[in-house]
Amino acid sequence: MPELEPRTQRRKAASQTSLDIALVIPRAGPAGIFGPSCELCAQLAVEELNAEGGVLGREARLVLVDGSRPPDQVAAELDGLVRSRTVEAVVGWHLSALRQVLGPRLAARVPYVYTPLYEGGERARGVYLAGETPAVQLAPSLLWLSRELGLRRWAVVGNDYVWPRVSAAAARSYLRSSGAQLMEEVFVPLGTANFDAVLGRLERSDCEGVLLLLVGQDAVEFNRQFAAAGLDRMTRLSPLMEENMLLATGAENTRGLWAAAGYFECLPTAASLDFNARFVRRFGLEAPALNSIGQSCYQGMSLLADLARRAGCLDVPALDAVAPSVSFEGARGRVRMRGRHLQQDIYLARADGLEFDVVCTL
Repeated sequence: MPELEPRTQRRKAASQTSLDIALVIPRAGPAGIFGPSCELCAQLAVEELNAEGGVLGREARLVLVDGSRPPDQVAAELDGLVRSRTVEAVVGWHLSALRQVLGPRLAARVPYVYTPLYEGGERARGVYLAGETPAVQLAPSLLWLSRELGLRRWAVVGNDYVWPRVSAAAARSYLRSSGAQLMEEVFVPLGTANFDAVLGRLERSDCEGVLLLLVGQDAVEFNRQFAAAGLDRMTRLSPLMEENMLLATGAENTRGLWAAAGYFECLPTAASLDFNARFVRRFGLEAPALNSIGQSCYQGMSLLADLARRAGCLDVPALDAVAPSVSFEGARGRVRMRGRHLQQDIYLARADGLEFDVVCTL
């Protein structure tokens, strides 16, 4: 095998000066709307880290992996990248169905930073979670809206996979504790474009609020049809509604729409404004809108770098040992690690045409 030796040597030489990180993001499907923002925010993070000396003194580089494919296919690709030491860490925004396959497949051989909001409960070794969970995102936002707007009867409309179903079960408990109740639960396949049957159920119900647990383009289609059917008299709350989806939904379809997240482009804090300015300076005014999903990829890169800096390596046991000490400042404010979950402030925002207006910190 004479031709393999030079390639192996080149890879070994490159690994001494660079750190290749798999960035797993959706490039197609309902979540494909998030892909461009995720990629640019991760790229900005890597460029800024490299300008400050890189990660462990090595130049960080991204290896893009399409997370919109079937989970087994994505996991097989990443397994190969890790086995060949082509990548030494994994960071990504992708659906929980993929995380549930990917975590065991990676088996703590490399650190895996999962950046999205998700249903909670992940305990696998080597997985570090940068996103929001229902207890800190859904619970206070549902209780605030139920109390302040007097909403007592809710429905859930979500995609049919683990995040929406587990989140809906949590929402049922949160609402019950506030004297409200979940009256309707409807789950549809990913990629649903026609919501006539769902809208009919909502029309016949006496619900006052709708909790949207739909992903990306599915939520866009639902919101357009929801408003066209005259159902926007009901309040909508989404933990996954962001600025690109708001633009795609259209100003005429956003009345009564609320979102809860750890970051919005309009956050009026110094750290957020500075992050926004750096993003625009690097990618221009025509870049995809900043949003919580894209920014979570920047945050995930920052988390990986902070863990590595504190541990002095990328070995999972060493990273686990230093994880409780992680705390850093960013566009979301001061964040800190607890139980391999990044703790952060959550904001509740109301859609105002094609923009969000942050109403309160939950």
